[in-house]
Amino acid sequence: MGQRIELGYLATPPSGKGPAVVVIQEWWGLVRHIEDLCDRFAAEGFLACAPDLYHGKTTTSPDAAGKMLMELDAERAANEIAAAGAYLLSRPECTSKTYGVVGFCMGGGLAKFVATRDANAGAAVSFYGGFKKVDTNWNNLKAPLILITGENDKGLDASERELAAKLQSMGKNVQFKSYPNADHAFLNDTRPEVYNAEAAADAWRMTLDFFRTNVQ
Repeated sequence: MGQRIELGYLATPPSGKGPAVVVIQEWWGLVRHIEDLCDRFAAEGFLACAPDLYHGKTTTSPDAAGKMLMELDAERAANEIAAAGAYLLSRPECTSKTYGVVGFCMGGGLAKFVATRDANAGAAVSFYGGFKKVDTNWNNLKAPLILITGENDKGLDASERELAAKLQSMGKNVQFKSYPNADHAFLNDTRPEVYNAEAAADAWRMTLDFFRTNVQ
């Protein structure tokens, strides 16, 4: 269903056409789990692309992943994510005028950042999204946003809950969803030590419904 391209990974829906979604990697890199998520979006009717923000590098080591995350320039990453969105919107298979952006862990933090920078981002979902400190101008957030966490991811759960309240007070269209008994990275089914099937299934359905409503 999917294939490697110069930007990263591209998956096309069985129908041949669909709205655009950009999928942003965890700190491990563009690993098979992220490609599989693109394939899953494609199976649900979306044209999905995951840009390779580490340019070919992947790791299974938390220490190495942390080092690559710290070395990643946020501006460059945001520009590459926006370029992936523009690429999808330019393709004949694309049926939407905006793209959805969804990210996980590091990618969730970048999804939030991109949603404040790129007018082509029509909706954003951040799964347990954390990133090093970046200068995010929340006044520029126009797209609806969902912040998703697990309650066991205590520090991030609290900070994302606080961010949601702040953005809602600013009049932004923001939802917050926290899953009981769920850890950081609970959607990652390649990591049985943190995967939570019930929370993952519910969050996946919510994300699909959200993009179907807002990415047009």
